[in-house]
Amino acid sequence: DTWNWPLIAPLPSYGRGRERPGGRYMSFIHGDGLQDVVITGENGTIDGQGAIWWNMWRQRTLPFTRPNLIEFMNSRSIIISNVIFQNSPFWNIHPVYCSNVVIRYVTILAPADSPNTDGIDPDSSSNVCIEDSYISTGDDLVAVKSGWDEYGIAYGHPSSGITIRRVTGSSPFSGIAVGSETSGGVENVLAEHINLYNVGVGIHVKTNIGRGGFIRNITVSDVYMENARKGIKIAGDVGDHPDDKFNPNALPVVNGITIKDVWGTKVQQSGLIQGLKNSPFTGICLSNINLQGVAGPTSPPLKCSDVSGSAYQVKPWPCSELSSSQQTGACSNHF
Repeated sequence: DTWNWPLIAPLPSYGRGRERPGGRYMSFIHGDGLQDVVITGENGTIDGQGAIWWNMWRQRTLPFTRPNLIEFMNSRSIIISNVIFQNSPFWNIHPVYCSNVVIRYVTILAPADSPNTDGIDPDSSSNVCIEDSYISTGDDLVAVKSGWDEYGIAYGHPSSGITIRRVTGSSPFSGIAVGSETSGGVENVLAEHINLYNVGVGIHVKTNIGRGGFIRNITVSDVYMENARKGIKIAGDVGDHPDDKFNPNALPVVNGITIKDVWGTKVQQSGLIQGLKNSPFTGICLSNINLQGVAGPTSPPLKCSDVSGSAYQVKPWPCSELSSSQQTGACSNHF
């Protein structure tokens, strides 16, 4: 009975529930201020039975933000392994204000049309390792976050030291994402050996005016994607706002994003890199990327605006804003 579901306060870095003002329903498995926690099994299943929540969302009858399947707050030394998570009401696994988190050998499942069923969302957390997992959900497979607009800026707790490797999955939204809630800052993220099938955007870095914060030192490598709507998207106009109190002058700073060794087939659009006029994205380095189109050998060219950086062995050849690089100049530090 959802009316008996306990309510808890909004996260301070969000200022309100993520989808509704006010508090939020407590996650099915919830912990605050814990250390040395292990959730493991022999691939047994934790089923969130999310359909009732998804229908409330679709019918716009939700009084508060839906519960996650698992959320740990202000906790450290957590291991989640060898479990199947399915049909989460909202985000599946959400470590927030946590450190030293390992999530490995998990399977996360939800229908492609289930709303906001992100797989794993490290949020204002540090030293997080996500590896050897399969995720097929209705939203981003992995999304690194750090708070929402003025609340995330004030809380000021970045996500850092995030490693994502050997993850396979499919989603109508993003495969590997940073954002869009990045107001506390996101830095030092490595995603490698990723296989994506039937995906909306393969690699997606997303932020917005009013977010503030920074996104820096992000490396994504060794990615295979098949049947993608868009290969790569780095954009400053993505995501909504908690209220009208955000500062339109709080512009995110995006610098040092390396994407290399990417192979894609049946990619409808190679991608888009769209910075902000008053805060251009810098140090964007693309290397050894081949995105093949649906009809022909290559998808349409990658489009750019308010961006600078370098490109080396990229097909289709990207926009003129990314200068040709022979592994020298701006990209050399990232290879």
